[in-house]
Amino acid sequence: MITNKHLFLLFGLILLALVSFFTSLISGSVDITLTEIFHQLINPEPGLEYQILWELRIPRSFSALVTGSLLALAGVVMQVLLRNPLADPYILGISGGAAVAALGSILLGLSGAWISNSAFVGAFISIFLVFGLAAGKAQWSKTHLLLTGVVISAGWGALINILLTTSSTNTVHSMLFWLMGDLSQSSISAFNVAVLIGGLIATMTLARSLNVLARGDLIAASLGINVKKLRVILYFLASLLTATAVTIAGSVGFVGLIIPHMLRITGIRDHRLLIPCSALLGGSFLLAADTISRIILAPQQLPVGVVTAIIGVPTFLVILRNSSYRS
Repeated sequence: MITNKHLFLLFGLILLALVSFFTSLISGSVDITLTEIFHQLINPEPGLEYQILWELRIPRSFSALVTGSLLALAGVVMQVLLRNPLADPYILGISGGAAVAALGSILLGLSGAWISNSAFVGAFISIFLVFGLAAGKAQWSKTHLLLTGVVISAGWGALINILLTTSSTNTVHSMLFWLMGDLSQSSISAFNVAVLIGGLIATMTLARSLNVLARGDLIAASLGINVKKLRVILYFLASLLTATAVTIAGSVGFVGLIIPHMLRITGIRDHRLLIPCSALLGGSFLLAADTISRIILAPQQLPVGVVTAIIGVPTFLVILRNSSYRS
């Protein structure tokens, strides 16, 4: 049941997302005040602040916000789909397929949209490969899907190692930044935003079914839910969200893993509330991580995936410890 306390939390997360966004805009090697930011947003004027904001910080901040929301949503869906608390958006090998295609493009000397489009194609090859192999048997199960994804992911990992070891030093540097997750060259398109909005609408529509499915297949089936059909829908929905996030920022870890757990540990288990809260907190988390990656060693920048891992590892251990005490 959604209470006033939960609605207050939702409002707080909206406020946190706004604070994180504007903190990202004012942070960097060049100081820009909030007054200057609002002036440029309301009445843009050509100059240094205009270039920094509209060509660098605003596109990057929107990319972080959208990517974090996509990964958190995918994490919620994956954890229900597999009924596994360790499930994250990359567990079924989607990022591996995207990485092989993206690194192949870098190896060929391509850049920009070519890398993003290649990553998207590679992700979908992996999606259909895993689904085709997992659905090959009549008794398709979440365990079979998980094992197939893990094996396919290992195969992609071998191909990634081959690409890294056969590439020149300069190319390897670009490849490693992509693999660690990087927002420095990222930008979002109308398609990325449409996927996020469509994913939010779809998951909210399925929220009641997710609540039931989380209790087990037998309970869901006894209440009239077509479990197999729902699992197929969830698989392709989570895969689309993950593939879109990977094309924006590469492989950014821990967002889809820890964000749903952070909210569940506060008592939010109803997916009608967990879904929008996860999207907001995921976007805020990646915005904060990206801000840290830009200022901690300024003017040098760290890949944002490094920062999410540094924050994510101890956070997940704390969540795991608290969960153990509660059980």
